[in-house]
Amino acid sequence: MKLLVAIKRVVDYNVKIRVKGDGSDVELANVKMGINPFCEIAVEEGVRLREAGIASELVVVTFGPDAAAEQLRHGLALGADRALHYVTDETFTPLTVARALHKVCEQEQPDLVLLGKQSIDSDNNQVAQMLAALNDWPLATCASALKVEAGELLVTREIDGGLETLRMPLPAVVSADLRLNEPRFASLPNIMKAKRKPLDSAPFSTLAVEVANQTRLLGVMAPPARSAGIKVGSVDELVDKLKHEAKVLP
Repeated sequence: MKLLVAIKRVVDYNVKIRVKGDGSDVELANVKMGINPFCEIAVEEGVRLREAGIASELVVVTFGPDAAAEQLRHGLALGADRALHYVTDETFTPLTVARALHKVCEQEQPDLVLLGKQSIDSDNNQVAQMLAALNDWPLATCASALKVEAGELLVTREIDGGLETLRMPLPAVVSADLRLNEPRFASLPNIMKAKRKPLDSAPFSTLAVEVANQTRLLGVMAPPARSAGIKVGSVDELVDKLKHEAKVLP
């Protein structure tokens, strides 16, 4: 069984986001970057399947700038066998990413594609769904548990009424939710070993993907600062302010 895990390079989740002075985008200069947390959960699940003997190979892939090789090396240090880096400085829409992953699936022929359910920068939660449609494969989103049984995939999802378990044939696409697992820390010996693992790099253009530009970024702004609260001396004063100032009471 061969696994393919897509990862995305994003601003580290511990970093406080700053907006550029002209409001054109988020400030990325001299900012710590890392693997998207949901993607890291997908990598961890792939590593666990690899360690359990269910998977024979785990491949990580990303589409990003030269610096994204650092995130791929981190994926290799966590336990992936090899990495694919399609180099580009462009920022793509989810449809373009799904089309690119579709091309990678045609080349690699994985039995299971694992992705984070969404990235913490664009927050779209769309790539897994689009990729499954392009591949014509079964899909399970927001997985909180995953099990391979008799050549089929059992995926548990948290829904409003409790838990839902889906059974599907392979190959398939699964997106990972927070409760699927807790990613491990890469040990120093594994970080050193990762430097010797294969990392194949090629221009993004080699995939011959039709770039979808249905959306464009108009501007970025920080949320307005919250005003200071006030203290009231009585219930009557509170009701009066809610009626006449906040206008939330009739």
